[in-house]
Amino acid sequence: MINRRCSQLSDQPLVSIIIPTYNRRIELAELAESLYRQTYKSLQIIIVNDAGPSVDFIQELYPELAIQIVNMPQNLKHVHARNRGLQEAKGDYIMLCDDDDLLLPIHIERMLQEIQGYDLVYPDVEIFDYVYENNARSITNRFVFAYEFDVPAMRRFSTFFSSGCIFRPELIEALGPFDTEVFHYWDWDFFLRAAEKFRVKRAPIASVLYAFAQQGTSNMSGQLDNMRPFLDMLSAKHGLGDLPTKNFFLLLEEPEVKERQAETELIWDGEPIRSRLFE
Repeated sequence: MINRRCSQLSDQPLVSIIIPTYNRRIELAELAESLYRQTYKSLQIIIVNDAGPSVDFIQELYPELAIQIVNMPQNLKHVHARNRGLQEAKGDYIMLCDDDDLLLPIHIERMLQEIQGYDLVYPDVEIFDYVYENNARSITNRFVFAYEFDVPAMRRFSTFFSSGCIFRPELIEALGPFDTEVFHYWDWDFFLRAAEKFRVKRAPIASVLYAFAQQGTSNMSGQLDNMRPFLDMLSAKHGLGDLPTKNFFLLLEEPEVKERQAETELIWDGEPIRSRLFE
């Protein structure tokens, strides 16, 4: 059960941000910088260290942020870490974010506007490729990921990115924690369960930067053979039928997916977000 706050000094609603992390020092610092730049300040930042190297440095680096660090006793992977973070959330709203993604300065403020009358809202994203230069990430490529909200179509191919989504705690109270059994597809499962019972909305603004480095591994290029059993499990759970395991970028070229492309508001100037880590 989520322990919501009883009172705060601020009159603003509190947003609890859950960030699972494992051995991503540079990326985590850049995410913290993007949180520091937010126009909305009433934040509870929960960093769940999944039994990796210490991340205590982040509190010293950004003392202005209300950062709480939870250390997992053993490495149980990201879905378990997110569920552990849920146990610490005290906010009026909960936001999810991967440790290597970035939020543009107006993101949280805009999501709080968009969620009025809804229970879960998710933004569009810009996916960026990068290389490491001088202990920071330099952008090498970017493209917009924006698709119409269409639940039947999203049962075939999910265009829901969890990073930057904001929802009311009542969702977790009703649906329970994220499903660790479907592993790679926990976010697709969460979206489908939420859309069945709650008011879900897409916000047409690309206010999240989603990291994708082609020189390394990625949940988008991943090991398809390893992912297949989890996809079958998701399909059986929701009655989705036979789902393809094509590469993510090949799926984007499918006619039924291209037809769902939508207009969105672009606000990123293309500049990288430099942290204080190596100042």
